[in-house]
Formats: sequence, C-alpha cells, structure tokens
Amino acid sequence: MSLWWYPYTQYMSHSTDARHVSPNFITEIIDSDLAKGRYPEVVTRFPPEPNGYLHIGHAKAICLNFGIALDYQGQCNLRFDDTNPEKENYEFVNSIRQDVEWLGFKPAQVLFASDYFEKYYECAVQLIKDGNAYVDSVSDEEMRQLRGNLEEPGKPSPYRDRSVEENLDLLARMRAGEFPEGAHVLRGKIDLSHPNMKLRDPVLYRILHSSHYHVGEGWHIYPLYDFAHPLEDFIEGISHSICTLEFENNRAIYDWLLDSLKGKCGFPENPRPHQYENARLVLDNTVLSKRKLIIMAEQRYLDGWNKPFQPPVISGWNDPRMPTISGIRRRGVRPEAIREFIRRVGVSKTNSRVDLSTLDATIRDDLNFISPRVMAVLKPLKVIIENLPAGHLEELDAPYWPHDVPNEGTRKLPFTREIYIDQDDFMEEATSGFQRLTLGGRARLRYAYNITCNQVIKDDAGNVKELLCSYDPESHDGPKGVKGVVHWVSAEKAVPAEFRAYERLFTVANPDAEEGDFTDYLNPESLKTFRGFVEPSVLSDSKETRYQFERVGYYWQDPEESTPGNLVFNRIVTLKDSFAEQKAEGRGPRAEGKKPKAESKPQVKNQVVLSSEEKILVDAYKARGLNESEAVTLARDEKLSSYLSESGEHLSHLASWVIGDLSGAIREGRNTITLEQLSSLVSKIQSGEISNRIAKDVLAEALESGQDPNAIVETRGLKQVSDTGALEAVIRQVMEQNPDKVTAYRSGKTGLIGFFVGQVMRETKGQGNPQLVNGLVAKLLG
Repeated sequence: MSLWWYPYTQYMSHSTDARHVSPNFITEIIDSDLAKGRYPEVVTRFPPEPNGYLHIGHAKAICLNFGIALDYQGQCNLRFDDTNPEKENYEFVNSIRQDVEWLGFKPAQVLFASDYFEKYYECAVQLIKDGNAYVDSVSDEEMRQLRGNLEEPGKPSPYRDRSVEENLDLLARMRAGEFPEGAHVLRGKIDLSHPNMKLRDPVLYRILHSSHYHVGEGWHIYPLYDFAHPLEDFIEGISHSICTLEFENNRAIYDWLLDSLKGKCGFPENPRPHQYENARLVLDNTVLSKRKLIIMAEQRYLDGWNKPFQPPVISGWNDPRMPTISGIRRRGVRPEAIREFIRRVGVSKTNSRVDLSTLDATIRDDLNFISPRVMAVLKPLKVIIENLPAGHLEELDAPYWPHDVPNEGTRKLPFTREIYIDQDDFMEEATSGFQRLTLGGRARLRYAYNITCNQVIKDDAGNVKELLCSYDPESHDGPKGVKGVVHWVSAEKAVPAEFRAYERLFTVANPDAEEGDFTDYLNPESLKTFRGFVEPSVLSDSKETRYQFERVGYYWQDPEESTPGNLVFNRIVTLKDSFAEQKAEGRGPRAEGKKPKAESKPQVKNQVVLSSEEKILVDAYKARGLNESEAVTLARDEKLSSYLSESGEHLSHLASWVIGDLSGAIREGRNTITLEQLSSLVSKIQSGEISNRIAKDVLAEALESGQDPNAIVETRGLKQVSDTGALEAVIRQVMEQNPDKVTAYRSGKTGLIGFFVGQVMRETKGQGNPQLVNGLVAKLLG
C-alpha cells in the first residue's frame, strides 16, 4: 500500500530526495531488515490515546512515524488507542486528527483499537487454552505483595492453577458483566521469579462497567495497554513499532505475547512486529505530562485535590501559551517550523532536555523569509509635527523586506501631522546608550524624516502625554547624522489593535524538579496585553499573514478572536531570546525571589450582531471549513458570497484570499480576476510553486493590469525553486565563497545558518523554497 499525503505540503513532496527523518539507529535497523527481506514494506503507526489534546512531544512521534513511512515508501496508520473508556471522547479524536493533518500528514488508515475488542477476547481465550493466562481473584494489594520485589521473587496466587475450563467460564462471565469491578482480572502466566517485574504475571484484562464512546454498550471487560498494544500492531501488520524509552521494560511482554500467538488466531508465523524505543522530547520551561496539561487547561486538579488556582489562568487547551499543538498553532507557529525543530532535535536513545530557545530559533528561521515587515506601536505616545499643516497626508513608499531577505514588495505609509511612536522610544533626558528621541534631540522616523522634539506635554500626574516636534523636509533620503531610528504609525490612519505578548509558561526550566506544586512556578508574566496601533496596510492582507512588526516581534491575527473591526494580534516569537537575557542578567520573576502581580486576562468583545438568516449562513460556512471571521464576513456581504458561490469544495482555500485581497475590487465592481484564475493561483501556493507574498503581489498587479495572474507568474518567472540538485549547487558555491564562516559554523556558531540561507536566497533572487533551503543548508553544513 502507498501512503496518502497532502500534495500541497512542500515538506512531504517527493520531488526532492531529502529525507524526512535523518539517519539514526532506528533507520539503521530498518535498512538491515529490508536488506534481509524481513518485511515486504515498512508499516508504522501513531497510536495516541484520545483522552486529551496532543502536545509538542507527540509532534516528535508524528514526524518520526510518518516521516519514516515516507522515506521508505511505506505506510503509517493513525490509530486511536481507546481502551480506557472513562477518559476518552470524540472531542479528543477530532482534535488529534486535526493536529496530525495540520502538521502535513495524512494517514494511510484511521483506526480505532476498540474495533478490535472481539479479537482481543479471541486471543485471551487462546492464551488460556495454551496455559498462558488465568483468571485471578486476589485483591490489588494482595497481588502487589505476591509479586515480590527486585530482591525477592514473586509467589503464586492461589488461583494461578485454575483449570482451563474454569478460567474460560470465569472470563465469559466477566465479559457478560456478572461480577463487580475488581472481583477478577485476567493475568498472563509467565515467570514470577523474572528480574523484569513486568513479566511477573502481568494483568491483561480488567472488569469495568462503562459504556464506550466509540463502540457503545456491551463490553464489561477492557484490555490493558500491555495486552492491547502488541495485538493492535500484529492485527495491522506493523513492521516497526516505535515508542519512547519508558516502555523499554514493557518490550518483554510485547515479545512474549506475540511469540505466544503467532500462527494462531489468524496471525502469521512470520513476520511479526518488533518494538523499538527512543528518547521522548522534554522541553524546558514547560510541562508535557497529560495529567498536568489537564490541570492547566481545565483549571481543575485531579485525584480530589482541590487547590485554588493562582494566576495566570490558562484559557483552555489551545491557549497560545500551552505546549499543545493546538495552542502552538493558535499562537501562529507554522507546521514547517515544528517539523524542522523535530528534525534538528533528532532521534536518540538517551533522554535529555531541550532549551525552548532552540524551538524559538527554529520558528524565527521559518518566519524570517515569509513575514513581511510592517510597523506597529504597542505603547503609543502621540507626536504632533508642528511644521506640518492640519490635514497633511503624504504617502511614503516602504519595503516589506530588509536587504538580506531577497523578496520584493512595497506598501504605502501615510505620513500625517499627528503620529504615534512607542513610549519606550522617548526619554526627556537620555541615559547612557539611549539613542532615540529626547527633549531637544533628534531621531529618524523609519522610512520617513528626521524629527526634533521641541516640547513635552504632561498630564496632571506628571506623565508624558504628547510631544511637540518639528520635521526636516529635506531629510527623507537619508539620516544625515541621526543615529536613533524609531518606528511609528499615523495617528489618523493607523488601525487600533490589541497585542498579546506571550512569554515562557513557567519561570523555571524544570517545574517538576522544584519543591511544592508545579503550578507554583507558573509565570505571572506569561501574557502581557497592549492596546496600540498598526499601520493600515494590514487591512488588505490575508488573515493568515505572519508579520514581523519592526523592532517588536513576529505576530499574526488570533484566529479565534480577531475580527476586521477588532484586530487581535498574537506574538508568535520575539525577535531575539529576551527570556535568556533576563536569566543572564538576573532579572525575571524567579530571580527577584517573588512572584510579580499577574496581568489580568484580556476581555475581547465581538460587537457583530447577526440576523437569524445570517446566523444560518455563518453555521453553513463554518461547516465548510471557514473560521468564524471568514464566515461572518461572507454571510454579511452578498457580493463576496456571490463571487464564491461556485467555489464548491475549494471554498475554505479561496475565502481568505477573496476577503483579504479582492474584497475591495469586488465591492467596487472593478475586479477582473475570475474564480477559476484565483483557484489556479491558490493551487500554485498549495503545491509550493509560489509563495504567499508573491501571490499577493501578483494579485495586486493583475487587478491593475487586467491580466490573468497565472500568466503573470509564468511570464515573469516567479515560481519557487524546489529542485534539490540546483539548490545544493548554489549552497556549495556560497560555502566555497565563505570558508571562514563554514569553519565558524562547524565550530559551534550555529547562528550563522541565517547568513548562509540569506546568501542562497539572494543568489536565487528570492525564489528558492525557503523551507527546503533551510533544510539543505543545515544538511550540507553538517
């Protein structure tokens, strides 16, 4: 069988020979198995239990299992290990499927372990008949005592030698629900003196009178992990069963069970699955325990512990501070960054901790080449330019990209008499090293002019309220000796917005290793909210656009709460590792020895009022894959909805482009781009032929010229370069031209990877596939 994947995901494309998983001890085993003809194909699986949302540790397992299947042209199943009915439901099933597909993978099959319940029972009966299992009736406490310890062998239960007939009768009655919970269990009959405690007659089945979310009523016995997991692999024909190191001792049960059943119950003699363990992902300044994630996401303690919560209160599983995949996605991180991070972490046999700065650096590398630069002011301070007349409006050209990112594109910045700068960019009296605006001093407005501060206006409390300044109309073409450059927006034309700046969720690297409860170390400064302004150019962009707000950080619109009338931006990542700087300088909440007061949770109000008919349309659009904002916009705009009326199954891919890039032209009756042309252009984005930014520029040119945007792409040669051989040749050329930097990188200065990527992008005139370039540069630099 062949694995299905999304053709639009560049990472999964077979147009390159790059591996999805770097060579490691598991791939060496697979290479050997295939060379010996041990398996006809590689079959892996990702088997989450649907009792919570996936976190970034699961992302490693997803990338490893699906990546190996891709590298060996095999298949990977998504299997829900749903044998514990008390904690599982379809909410978690649906979230897991969404997370896997968001990461760029689509399973060969979506399977449920609960669909194998009848097969488990058949296997249990076979084990009893072969003398390899028995029904035990001792209490849990007595069972623990009988097992012995590492110094003493176990002792047999008084029920260990029940007859086959009695065991089969008891098992059937357990299944029928005749006994209370805890009355009996089915145990494997292995070795009570074995040094591996797992093999001292492990429990295989338990009585549990609970309905199951997937299979419903009817079962009163449920298999335990050590019984169900090996059988699931055998049923599905898994070749290489990959799990984490905490299951290393469980492998002995895995092998015993499959060796006991091969050639029976419909299973083949050969081949059978084999289990291999690797290190799980452990990140600093967070927790990945599902139990603890439940505590934070649902704001409740388990096991009857009723401890009051201290701020910050987490808003749910997809809170952007959470290490869940849904939280990371909502914060604005792209799946390309997560896949690259997992690739950089690698596969190991030894557990170790990974600093979050490694993840942040990967996110920055991913965003750098796809995030247009715009300006936003989070803490606004009004500046009045007195030598400009009231009503003055000048449109200045500003590039979207810096010189070291060889992408093209500009936007218009409205320059008016009144502007906002950031409060941190002004001091009445400069301290040592301060080079921005001061009273009587000069600073340069980014992409604009030099200004001089002549007077400071304060309120009754002595706080700076506004600045009276003058500008030099001859200074537009250069700074003319002014060192300080500040970002700004027009007070009249800028768009108000809420900005949410996220930080580390915990104040310590390993909350589990500290005294007290892990929640004692939640960072009260993990969310800071600002009300400020952003330049108006963002209104014409797709909601999916990630930005670098100059001198501020990388941001995007919150997909759940941001609306056209109430913009909310989430900080994806800082421009540099500010948390590490705080630790180095002895600052931050932990260094001060006390917990600062928590920031209040921002309240966002949606002021859109919908009619009953519009509500029906919104629900219909959401059912077709649109988010809340897109659905509301189309429900209330007849012209946009009419344009998209023939979009069919492609609606979810086209809506954001119509709303973000074509809405003005459609409403004004000047749109010349047909739905078919737009669909073709979006297909080029999804296949990786062109980038989002190129598409935006092409659409703008097509609206102005009346040409087919796809013809513009072809005639101007704007397609991305994704040919591995061609890109590797460019990379090697850049390396030959910079041997000193190659040596420095290989000596540990890995931050130079950005330099090499920038040089390659410049050589390819910005058309190299950024994600592929990143991966190939890292590979060739070693």
